[in-house]
Amino acid sequence: MMDCGFTYENKWFRYRAGAIIIEDGCVLLVGNANEDYFYSVGGGVHHGECAEDAVLREVFEETGVRYEIDRLAVIHENFFSQSGGTLDGLDCHEIAFYFLMKPRGTKELCSNSYTHGAKEIMHWVPIKDLHKHKAFPSFLQDYLQGDMQGVQHIITK
Repeated sequence: MMDCGFTYENKWFRYRAGAIIIEDGCVLLVGNANEDYFYSVGGGVHHGECAEDAVLREVFEETGVRYEIDRLAVIHENFFSQSGGTLDGLDCHEIAFYFLMKPRGTKELCSNSYTHGAKEIMHWVPIKDLHKHKAFPSFLQDYLQGDMQGVQHIITK
């Protein structure tokens, strides 16, 4: 399937569905050898796919576990550019729906996920220590330490 996104000249756009997975005071983040940061579980929404189906698919693909959605938590408009990594030199614009997933009561995963040829490694990061890591989305620490009520619309430039 084709993701909803495109690259044109030095512009890159993507429609993404992300998961906020919390177990025992820790949030699940992903890392890989190609990038120097952690990122949330999730990925591009396929053409013709709704965001809820996309996040369920991505969570299963990356963690090997079938989580359930609790609720839509954040609509994120993200504008950024990156030096190095897979988006080097691109002027990026991403629209993402972040879903809070229902806790399972265990951190056990069955991950065997790859991105751009690199194995993805799952990291359970204590929320209180999130500030010690370079992690995206950048709003995550403040969001997780807030009241997490309703649906928040966050714009990051």
